[in-house]
Amino acid sequence: MQNDKDTFFIEADRNERAPWTFLTNHTHVLILLAQEPDLRLRDVAIRVGITERAVQRIVAELEAAGALVRERDGRRNHYEVNRDLPLRHPVESHRKIADLLKLGLPDDNS
Repeated sequence: MQNDKDTFFIEADRNERAPWTFLTNHTHVLILLAQEPDLRLRDVAIRVGITERAVQRIVAELEAAGALVRERDGRRNHYEVNRDLPLRHPVESHRKIADLLKLGLPDDNS
């Protein structure tokens, strides 16, 4: 199933250069896992437009920082975003992950 978000990156691949965005891949991964906590990392990679290996690295970094908790559910993983964690950089450390997620989540999920 392909949506507008997937088309964005397919077009970028055709141009051999991904367009830049204001948010990082870490933010994109967090937003997707907050929206769909049972999403496979392979699907996250496709939607973000990076490799599955890069998503695995980002998830490991987010877990190490306490921003993400992974729970095993049979053969699948379930992810929980720690929305109360402050953002890391001094410029935005007065905000929490919940504030960042509001940029990418529908109002009923934030």
